[in-house]
Amino acid sequence: MSRMKKALAILVVAGIVAGGYLLVRIAPVLTTDNTGAEKVVLLHGFGRSDLSMLLLNSALTEAGYDVHSLDYASIDEAPEALVEIIAEDINNCCKNGAETVHFVGHSLGGLLLRDYLGRQRPEELGHVVLIGSPNKGSELADADLGIAAQETLLGWAGPSAQALHTGPDGYAASLPAPDYSVGVIAGNRGNHMSDKWLPTPNDGVVSVESARLDGMTDFIEVEVTHWDMRRDQVVAELVIDFLRHGRFDHERELQ
Repeated sequence: MSRMKKALAILVVAGIVAGGYLLVRIAPVLTTDNTGAEKVVLLHGFGRSDLSMLLLNSALTEAGYDVHSLDYASIDEAPEALVEIIAEDINNCCKNGAETVHFVGHSLGGLLLRDYLGRQRPEELGHVVLIGSPNKGSELADADLGIAAQETLLGWAGPSAQALHTGPDGYAASLPAPDYSVGVIAGNRGNHMSDKWLPTPNDGVVSVESARLDGMTDFIEVEVTHWDMRRDQVVAELVIDFLRHGRFDHERELQ
């Protein structure tokens, strides 16, 4: 067998194994009906879709929650318009039911949930978990960061990304302090590029300091990147800890 054929064979086998593993991980979403259980509204971050939250969705479903993973076009609209869009979806699924409703948001999704809960909330509000959310804004959206072609890049990224800058006139600063139970998970596995532009430690996009939120109930750092948080097993376990107990298990072995 030629080297090319061997390489292709290895890729095929690896793809089959990876596909099988993924199928096992997402099986609860495909096979479990938790209607009537406590609800979890799950919201993805900037530039993603509800599919990006599939592994966390699966972990929450396996833990017994009735998960509603919402989708929204994060690049097309300003945050204030996005909140109105997700508010309609949340109210349709969860606002007036008898079940407890929890909220989990990654990155921008966490800020949108904070905005929503500052305007209205379900009658049976449970706990809220923010994963890698820039609660003080992200320096990557600041105009004076010094990145080449930054203005052009932010223009492509759209109004939501542009609104995430730090400072008193940024979107994050406009949000009310929480008067509900909220846990914050921050990643601290940055890289040599992000360390040039962001305060350290950071997760590659959001600094640990920016993730901190005045009035938060609990806080924990995990050695994980911004992008991996939504599919990380330890992060999923911490989310479930907080939804169940209103506190993180700080004794849990973190990566």
